Amino acid sequence: MKPTKEWSPEEMLRFIVGIVLSLTLTFIVATVLYSLVFVSQPMEGQSPNDAEFFKLINPIATFIVGALAGLMAGQGSGAMQKKKKGEEDELPQ
Repeated sequence: MKPTKEWSPEEMLRFIVGIVLSLTLTFIVATVLYSLVFVSQPMEGQSPNDAEFFKLINPIATFIVGALAGLMAGQGSGAMQKKKKGEEDELPQ
């Protein structure tokens, strides 16, 4: 029987943050698709409310995608290193 590996607190945190960001991005995409497909639009141009909505959503979605990419591309176990005994924080000079 294989021994099971316990998740470190860092791995658990990365997992939870990744799940929350993924769910948030999924909700944003679903909302935008719903507003494009099922909400009636004026015959000419775009409704002013929709234009403002898309201006607001675009940077939020871009930030979340970037954060997810950075989180998933991180070094995992090597990203945070423990201090050795006797080591103190040094302030930059």
